[in-house]
Amino acid sequence: MKKKIYLLSGLIVTLILFFSLSSMTIKNEVSGEYKYVGVSKCKMCHKGDAKGKQFEIWSDSKHSKAFQNLGTEAADKIAKEKGFTTPAKETPACIKCHVLGKDINPAELEDSFDKNDGVQCETCHGAGSGYKSKMTPKATAIENGMNALTDIEAFCKGCHNSDSPTFREFNFNDMWAKIKHTKP
Repeated sequence: MKKKIYLLSGLIVTLILFFSLSSMTIKNEVSGEYKYVGVSKCKMCHKGDAKGKQFEIWSDSKHSKAFQNLGTEAADKIAKEKGFTTPAKETPACIKCHVLGKDINPAELEDSFDKNDGVQCETCHGAGSGYKSKMTPKATAIENGMNALTDIEAFCKGCHNSDSPTFREFNFNDMWAKIKHTKP
């Protein structure tokens, strides 16, 4: 009799935990709660001297042209040499690092997001719909989906590595100096 009671109690606890956990909203990109809004939304608050010219630094960088580079004959040739049958601009393996640094899930994109803007703010900082109006303090932005970027070098090397068919030596410190965009 005691075994049946323990078994039944264990089953009830398991069911309660299962239904409690399955009904929780997990705040992350996988759940789809946060969406990518695009650089057009970010630039409204992140340009000019007061903001350390963050938008201007990005727009003058190769990151802003990354998706456009996939539209060249050279990019299509590389994609073909790698065995892809689609143009580079349509090849997920190419787009992955030339836009978001990950596969694009259309359900995660707001209408304002434009992949033609290349490697943009949210590629590094995470989908911005949850934190775009909650940037300070930084902990609040992180709680609302912003990537804490605890290891920037490792993050960058997620795309800047020997898996890329056009990889050249990647000196993180030199490259970071070109795109660093801290607020003054």
